[in-house]
Amino acid sequence: MLRNSTTAWGTLSRVFHGILGIAIIAMLAYGLWFNHFLPKEAKLFHRSIHADIGYVILLLMVLRLIWRGANPVPALPDGTPAWERAMAHVNHWALYAITIVVALLGWAHSGAHKPDYADWFGLFRVPQFTSENRDNARFFEHWHIWLAYVLIGLVVLHFLAALYHRFIKRDRVVARMMTGGAE
Repeated sequence: MLRNSTTAWGTLSRVFHGILGIAIIAMLAYGLWFNHFLPKEAKLFHRSIHADIGYVILLLMVLRLIWRGANPVPALPDGTPAWERAMAHVNHWALYAITIVVALLGWAHSGAHKPDYADWFGLFRVPQFTSENRDNARFFEHWHIWLAYVLIGLVVLHFLAALYHRFIKRDRVVARMMTGGAE
């Protein structure tokens, strides 16, 4: 089933979840790696690749939110305490929001940085919405990095919640996202 139901995640929602989950975790690891372990002269190439993938993540996240808005969201199991429902809601929306903000800050950094990171894998130039400015580039980069750390925390919290549902509550919350099966 392509679309979500009130009890199960549809195929497209699960594909978005899997691709974005892997891409976001990989991008966070990649950013940490090249920023902390490479010499300065090697960073430009890796930042360009990082930006190219970041544009794709931003596009996929927007498409995911459009799809989510057009589909029902499966309810948590009956008997889920209100605090768990609230935490799940806050974590999901924080993941969406912070991912988009981190990507937009990276994009803003690209336009403000010289040289920019607008050449998408050598195929075309991504339009930039900021102009070259060293101080702005530093500002955007600073917040891009710090909010990426916040995103790491949200991803860890999301993963721990999945483990909690799988091994402590032993409900079908994780299975619904992995296989699409209803409660």
